[in-house]
Amino acid sequence: MNTTPWRRDGSPAAPITQARTGLSQDVRGRQRRYVVAMLVRSACVVLMALTWNRWPVLAVCALVGGVAIPYVAVVAAQAGWRQQRGPRHALAKVQEEPAVRVPLEPTLILPPEHNTAA
Repeated sequence: MNTTPWRRDGSPAAPITQARTGLSQDVRGRQRRYVVAMLVRSACVVLMALTWNRWPVLAVCALVGGVAIPYVAVVAAQAGWRQQRGPRHALAKVQEEPAVRVPLEPTLILPPEHNTAA
């Protein structure tokens, strides 16, 4: 039994579970992830400052984390929206006609005339 008789194309409607989140929700989530990453980076900088003389290996690890976290946070924040878009539909291939080649005729280039009459 057809539950939606008014649909002509017969394609089923997309279930709500497959719908992507709204742009405002996505931006809010990316902002939260970025703020959390920056808080972790700040903790790394403070940890580095506190452990520089006593545990230099830990301080260097915290320094590396403080340098690498912003890059990773930006890449992760930008990748979020692309992952939710789903598969791309195949684009229709455009049949390009080969360009018509017009043969050029050879031209004769004459030197400029010199007027000697004054």
